[in-house]
Amino acid sequence: MVMMIKATWVPIFALAAMLLVILAPAAEAVTCSPMQLSPCASAITSSSQPSALCCAKLKEQKPCLCGYMRNPSLRRFVSSPNARKVSNRCKLPIPRC
Repeated sequence: MVMMIKATWVPIFALAAMLLVILAPAAEAVTCSPMQLSPCASAITSSSQPSALCCAKLKEQKPCLCGYMRNPSLRRFVSSPNARKVSNRCKLPIPRC
């Protein structure tokens, strides 16, 4: 009887594992490149509105933002008040690094 119960759980666990593999979103690697944020340059350096492309690139580069903030060459751009405004307008929370 115990063997029969164990045998019925094996296919259920196998099916659950298969569904997790199929339905889990594939993690896409992001290449951290500050140049990807070039569509945001005018919005960051002035008070102009960010474009849809800027917001898309900003969201794409989100995993890289802490690294940009730690970089002395980039910090003044990505941590500026205008950069914060762009982030807010793009509805992207500023990461806590």
